[in-house]
Amino acid sequence: MAQTARDIAAGYWKAEGERDTEKVLAFYHKDAVFCPPGQRLVGHEQIAGFYDASAAAFPGLEVAIVNDFTVGDQTALEFDAILTSVDGKKYRVLGVNIVKIREGKFESVHSYFDPNILQAEEIK
Repeated sequence: MAQTARDIAAGYWKAEGERDTEKVLAFYHKDAVFCPPGQRLVGHEQIAGFYDASAAAFPGLEVAIVNDFTVGDQTALEFDAILTSVDGKKYRVLGVNIVKIREGKFESVHSYFDPNILQAEEIK
């Protein structure tokens, strides 16, 4: 039975939560496109830079998939994430990833969330 986009995303977010860039990249094709807010990153080298910077600023990450739906060859994954900064402060990030899967890996990921995380109110 083939994995669903939600299954793949759950594994990806587990790897991201471990803050292991190599494990994260295993979920992306070598020529994948990743578009976080305001950026377009192509290929493992550019994508790795994003995840390395995120892990350095926020060594803690927990992600829950809230909802998902598929239309054609794309899936929307609504997420609720808690980021923990280097000084131990926690911030909630709500967003949606639109993913396109090819042969069990991300071909493209467009991630929509408020990038002004440090301006958000710290959660207790």
